[in-house]
Amino acid sequence: MNVIEVEQLVKSYNSVKAVDGVTFNVTEGETFGFLGPNGAGKTSTINILCTLLGFDSGNAQVNGYDCVKESLKVRSSIGLVFQEVTLDNELTAHENLKFHCYMYNMSKRLANERIDEILEVVGLEDKRSTAVKKFSGGMKRRLEIARGLLHRPKVLFLDEPTLGLDPQTRSNVWEFISTLKGSLGTTVFMTTHYMDEAEVCDRIAIIDAGKIIACESPGSLKSSLRGDTVYIKTSDDGRACVELHEKFNLSARKIGSGLSIIVEAGEKFIPKIFESLETPVLSVSMKRPSLEDVFINLTGKEIREAQPAAQRSPRR
Repeated sequence: MNVIEVEQLVKSYNSVKAVDGVTFNVTEGETFGFLGPNGAGKTSTINILCTLLGFDSGNAQVNGYDCVKESLKVRSSIGLVFQEVTLDNELTAHENLKFHCYMYNMSKRLANERIDEILEVVGLEDKRSTAVKKFSGGMKRRLEIARGLLHRPKVLFLDEPTLGLDPQTRSNVWEFISTLKGSLGTTVFMTTHYMDEAEVCDRIAIIDAGKIIACESPGSLKSSLRGDTVYIKTSDDGRACVELHEKFNLSARKIGSGLSIIVEAGEKFIPKIFESLETPVLSVSMKRPSLEDVFINLTGKEIREAQPAAQRSPRR
């Protein structure tokens, strides 16, 4: 059963299409991810689905409710964790959650039951009376996720939920989300530009310049790249590109300070590089296809490459 259905969704900022004909669906209980760089259209899409942003054309439904005609029903059936921290730092963990319960018209008894339950789930029961301003970044994220789950939503939206956190805290947050999803069975829709986070998804939609260019499981996306990725650093990458094309009919991509090529049986091909290239080779390395390789192959660029802020439309 699909809990999210999107068809030919379009959203423009002035003359720039932030969301350009996007179509996809998310099934019940699935962890679904949008993977793409800043400015790709991830946040605009998630804001549309959460009824925080209008759109120009297309259709969007969440939990069977139309995002335009039944926006209040959509909001009552979802949870949302924003990119930015939206907790009140002066209130305690319990007070932040209690305010959220009031917003959803919960009775005092039910609110207290849910708060006690969710604080235990997120491992913050001993911090219930502590002001949020004393929390670490990871603790704040866990509390925000707890807040988003208080009213038992069918879908939890996470917009870059670990943005700005250190690698260890990011790992802890995702371990927690995975455990939580398993215990509650909540459908999770997340956006990210971190490859390791995308790996936790059941399916990933790779989005770039407002368009979805692939939508499969992480394993299927990686297996779509046949061969191995070989990285080469030379004294003249431009000349090396020409030689690789002339001698092996291979197209190399400029990646960082070197070149990237995809070949069959990389360990057998590497010696040929040293034998055949006239351009001095400084270093060579090889790895099996990764999600980053998939993204580069589909878009021709690294996910870290982003449009300058001045050229980007607002809040994509």
